Amino acid sequence: MGILQIFTLLGALGMFLYGMNLMSSGLQKVAGERLRSFLSAMTSNPLKGVLTGLGITTVIQSSSATTVMVVSFVNAGLLTLAQAIGVIMGANIGTTVTAWLVSWLGFKADISVLAVPLMLLGFLFSNSKKDQRKNLGELIVGFSLLFLGLSFMKESVPDLRQTPEVLEFVRTWASYGFGSVLLFLVFGTVLTLVLQSSSATMAITLIMLSMGWIPFNMACAMVLGENIGTTITANIAASVGNTQAKRAAMSHTIFNVFGVIWALVLYKPFLQLVGLITENLFGLPNPAAESFVVSEANSPEGTAALYGLSMLHTLFNLTNTLILVWFTKQIAQAVSWIIRAPKNQEKEVFRLKYISAGPLATPELSVGLALDEIIHFAKISKNGAIYAKRAINDAGTDKFEALREKLVKYEEISDRIEYEIAAFLNGVSAEEISENTSMQIKSMYKIIGELESLGDSGETISRILSRMNVHKQSFDAEAINDLNAMADAVGDAYDVMIANLEAAHRGELTNISNAYGAEDRLNNLRNNLRDAVIEKIESDNNSYQTSVYYMDIVNTFERMGDFMINISQDLERGYINK
Repeated sequence: MGILQIFTLLGALGMFLYGMNLMSSGLQKVAGERLRSFLSAMTSNPLKGVLTGLGITTVIQSSSATTVMVVSFVNAGLLTLAQAIGVIMGANIGTTVTAWLVSWLGFKADISVLAVPLMLLGFLFSNSKKDQRKNLGELIVGFSLLFLGLSFMKESVPDLRQTPEVLEFVRTWASYGFGSVLLFLVFGTVLTLVLQSSSATMAITLIMLSMGWIPFNMACAMVLGENIGTTITANIAASVGNTQAKRAAMSHTIFNVFGVIWALVLYKPFLQLVGLITENLFGLPNPAAESFVVSEANSPEGTAALYGLSMLHTLFNLTNTLILVWFTKQIAQAVSWIIRAPKNQEKEVFRLKYISAGPLATPELSVGLALDEIIHFAKISKNGAIYAKRAINDAGTDKFEALREKLVKYEEISDRIEYEIAAFLNGVSAEEISENTSMQIKSMYKIIGELESLGDSGETISRILSRMNVHKQSFDAEAINDLNAMADAVGDAYDVMIANLEAAHRGELTNISNAYGAEDRLNNLRNNLRDAVIEKIESDNNSYQTSVYYMDIVNTFERMGDFMINISQDLERGYINK
C-alpha cells in the first residue's frame, strides 16, 4: 500500500466526515424551527421520549449531537433525568438509520454516480437569494460528498485477494476465538473515539467486511465497540455542566455498556438470530453461518454481509431499548449513586440555567437555548428591580445595608451572565448557521447589553440612597408613595418585556404595541412627578437636596423603561421582520 494510496484513503475519510457534518448542518437549518417545536414532546413519558430521540436523530443523523443536546436540556432543568434516559435510548435507535442508508445507497445502489450531478444542483440552490434554498443546497452538497467519500474509500482500500501480503495481519486478529471478539470490540471503540463519529466507524466496518478483510462475526464485534465509543462525546459535553447533566451522560454509557455485556454473553445465539432474520427477510445467504464467506462485494454474500451488519446494529439498539426502557428510574438511581451531588450544591443560587453545558452540536437548536437563558436573565433582572423598590422603602433603616449589598451583587451577576451568554453566542456564530438565525443572534447581543444596563440601574439606585443616608436626608410618605408608583410601573414594563421575549421564543410575537404602551406610561408618570417636585421646590415646601435624590431615582427608573423598550425593538427586528 503506497503512500499516495494511504493519503487517498485518509482524504476519502475526511470527505465522508465533512459530507456528514455538512449534511447534518443543512438538515438542522432546514428543519431548525420545526425541531425546536418538536423538542417540547420530550417532557412526557419514557416511550414518547424514545420516539423523540429516534425522530431527532433520524433527522440530524447524529446520535452524539442528540445526546449532547439532551445533556444540555437536563442541565437546564427542561428534562428530568428519567426523561432524558428515554430520549438517549431513542437516539441509539435513530443512529442505525445511517448504517442502512450507507448499505443501501453507498454499496448496492452506488449513489456516488449521481453525486456529481447532485452537487451541481446543490450549488445552484446555494446561490439562491432565499435562505431556505441555500440551506437545502448545503444539505444536497453534504449528501453528495458523503457518498463520494464512501466511494473513494472503497476504491482506495487494497483488495486482499490480489495483494494478500498487504495488511494480512488484520486477518490474523480473527484467529483467537472469543479473544478476537474482544480485540475487535476494543478496536471499534478506539476508532470511534478517534473519529468522534460512530457513523464513520460503521462505514469503515462495512468496507472492511465487504472487502473480505474481516469475517462477519468480527465486524459485529466492532459495531458493539462503536456503541461504547460514541458515549464519550456526551461525557465531554457534560464535564462542564451540573450534576444532573453528568448523570445524563453517564446513563448513556451505562445503557450501551449493559447492551454490550448481554450481547457478548449471548454472542453466538444473537448473531444466529441476526443471520436468520437477514436470510428470511431479504432472501439472502445467512451471514452468521460458519461456511459463509464474502467472495465479492457485489455478490449475494456481500449484500448479505452488509444487510446483516446493519440488522445487528438495529436489533442490538432496539432490543437494548425494549429491555431497559422499563428501568429508567433504576438507571437514574444508579447514576445518581455513581455521581454524587456536591454538598454545597444547594448554595448555588445564581448560575446559567440553560447553557452551562456549552454550545450544542446543533447550532440551530443552540439559539433556542440562548433565548431561554436570556428570558431567565430578564427574570433575574426583575428581581433586582424588586429589591430596588424595597431599598427605597427601607432607606435609613437597619434593613437597608443588606438590600444595598443585594443590589451590588445583582449588578455583578448581570455582568457575569452577559459575558457568559455572549461567549456562548460567539461559539454558535462560529458554526454554519442560517441567515435567519444570524439575525436572531445579532438581536440577542443587543438584548443582553440592555439587560446588563438594567442590572446597573438597581445598583445606581442603591448608591443614590446611600448618599442620601450619608447626608441624613429622607423621603416623606408622599415621595415614597410616588417612587413606589414609579417602581410598580417599571415592574409592569418588565412583565411586558418578558412576555414579548417568551412570545418571540414561541414564534408568536407579532407586534410590540404593549411595550410602547408601557414606555408611554413610564414617561408620563416621570413627567408628572417631575412637575410636582419642581412646584414643591418653588414653594419651599421641600428640601432641594432631597428633591435631587428623588428625581435621580425617578430618572433612573425612566431609563430602565428605555432599556426595556429597546429590548422589545430588538425582538421586533430579529423575530418579526424576517
